[in-house]
Amino acid sequence: MAGLKFRVLLDSKEKDEVFRDVIIPDSATFEDLYKICMQSFGFKGDQMASFYMSNDEWDKGQEVTLEDMSFGDENSSTPIMKNTHVREFIEEPDQKIILVYDFIKMWIFLLELVGYEKDTPAEPIIALSIGVSPREDSRKGDETDIMFTGEFDEFGEDEEEDEFGFNDFDDDYSDDDYSSFDGYDDF
Repeated sequence: MAGLKFRVLLDSKEKDEVFRDVIIPDSATFEDLYKICMQSFGFKGDQMASFYMSNDEWDKGQEVTLEDMSFGDENSSTPIMKNTHVREFIEEPDQKIILVYDFIKMWIFLLELVGYEKDTPAEPIIALSIGVSPREDSRKGDETDIMFTGEFDEFGEDEEEDEFGFNDFDDDYSDDDYSSFDGYDDF
């Protein structure tokens, strides 16, 4: 048995590189790797996340999810972090993995296997920390970038005229107005 050493780089537009080296036992699951990644950057780890196996071009490959999102679909073959060992997915000596955390704020971490340690740690450890990690709440998600104005009904729809000048016309028409429509064959 050996320790797997990963360099975890926070993908950012900032000029300063922020990365961590973490070492996990080769018996570790993706959930173990996820937790040490979150801990190493000071993130809570309470949002949805997925690992994606990758290649030298950082393309997304096989997904490993934090939670079972199959909704009872027995044909779903997406592995779950807590049930999947990292070593099962190591195909290259410098295996690359993408971690997407919080699908609203889209924190992206690029992981690369950078070495094997002779001594296997009992649990995942942070071996090196370079750069200051941003606060987890420092990035705005898509939902916070939208500013709403006007009156909204209980479903969040604007009750005023839309951009084409139509009002809510459902009350003005009945099913009888469409009784002559036999189907799409009329077109």
